[in-house]
Amino acid sequence: MDQEAVLNEFRAADALLEGHFKLSSGLHSSVYLQCARVLMNPERAGRLCAAFAEKLKATGVEIDLVVSPAMGGVIVGYEVARQLGVNSIFCERVEGEFKFRRFDLPQGARILMMEDIITTGLSSRECIETINAAGGNVVAAGCLINRSGGRADVGAPITALATIDAPTYKPEDLPEELKAIPAVKPGSRGLKS
Repeated sequence: MDQEAVLNEFRAADALLEGHFKLSSGLHSSVYLQCARVLMNPERAGRLCAAFAEKLKATGVEIDLVVSPAMGGVIVGYEVARQLGVNSIFCERVEGEFKFRRFDLPQGARILMMEDIITTGLSSRECIETINAAGGNVVAAGCLINRSGGRADVGAPITALATIDAPTYKPEDLPEELKAIPAVKPGSRGLKS
């Protein structure tokens, strides 16, 4: 599946949005990828995750377990794990920090940290730090879309099904066209605009 086919899946799900968005990182952008809308359709999720699994296999990396940050990474992590024939678990925020509340992490397991979208890489880095602190061995990071243009550093090699360069801005550095539009905040770390 090439990049345009991936973006077409997002368009078909009305999940590639344009406007003025406040991202979960606190940055602003004119582009928002609503991955939950893409993943709500099991057939579409299966196509995208199968394509990702094939791309990951082509790197030669061997995976024992997929770990995702909740909430956004849970569905994509589960489906990628299913495609790879391994188990999937997730870490979740407890008082603002990622923890393994529901699972024990197998010591030394070769882990794929799987996200839906990587923008700044903050959630991915925090998830990887949690995995490392629990005795895991993160051998790869993955996402359906890396919207950083490939610049995000999460502390592990990233495999992305598609990479786009969707500019982000600090609130004090907004271009005039975004200043003219009220910001909406559809992301996972905040519910209010």
